[in-house]
Amino acid sequence: MVNYIDAVAAPQKNTGQIKLHGPEGFAGMHKAGQLTAQCLDQLVDVVKPGVTTEAIDRFVFEFGLDNNAVAATLNYRGYTKSCCTSINHVVCHGIPNEKPLREGDIVNIDVTYVLDGWHGDSSRMYPVGEIKRAAQRLMEVTHESLMHGIAAVKPGARTGAIGEAIQRFAESQRCSVVRDFCGHGLGQIFHDVPNILHYGRAHEGVELREGMIFTIEPMINLGKPHVKVLSDGWTAVTRDRSLTAQYEHSVGVTADGCEIFTLSPGGLFAPGLSVAEG
Repeated sequence: MVNYIDAVAAPQKNTGQIKLHGPEGFAGMHKAGQLTAQCLDQLVDVVKPGVTTEAIDRFVFEFGLDNNAVAATLNYRGYTKSCCTSINHVVCHGIPNEKPLREGDIVNIDVTYVLDGWHGDSSRMYPVGEIKRAAQRLMEVTHESLMHGIAAVKPGARTGAIGEAIQRFAESQRCSVVRDFCGHGLGQIFHDVPNILHYGRAHEGVELREGMIFTIEPMINLGKPHVKVLSDGWTAVTRDRSLTAQYEHSVGVTADGCEIFTLSPGGLFAPGLSVAEG
């Protein structure tokens, strides 16, 4: 039995009830989401060969401080960094370190800021210098998979419709969908119900209702979908070491579709075009 609750009356914890937000909640999410998107836009000029992911993490931390926001991941369940940086075959939760990025890498940077109590959660892919066509294509397929999932969001649909749309497109492009991680409810809580699977069938899952807020964040692999988590307890990698990519938006269900809170102010969210031959 799924219970929905007015977010204004809900306690600030995950109770298993799905929170339905009004205009005030959407305004708070838009403000937080736009700050996250601005940071990700500015990182376009930061990500280049020779830059360490530790330097990227410092940028994210300081950008938050400069804008009266804190990084939600910092000290979250023992995680000690302000963002996640997942390179090449790292699916998600890559931990920033002093190793420099190399020409041809692709890296996902996942940032969540808490601003005035609201969480703006988004991630996108960055090419490091010139990248191979296979990597560029994977980024394009992953971004398109996300947008197919977002297009399925409307009141009365089920969360399974999001997963089906993502899975159908990704697999039509001969890629695979990671099943070990999912999107999640969001708002004044970092990880809330419902879970948003990136695979499935349209008639499955929870019914979407106006006021729901959650992330959609498919991880798409060039190889098989299987992943493993390394001994650090965070870093997830593809078992076959194939390339992987991820794009993430925070969205809210509206009367006739959804609002994307984390749209890029500079139009920089979609994959870039710096591609090496071969």
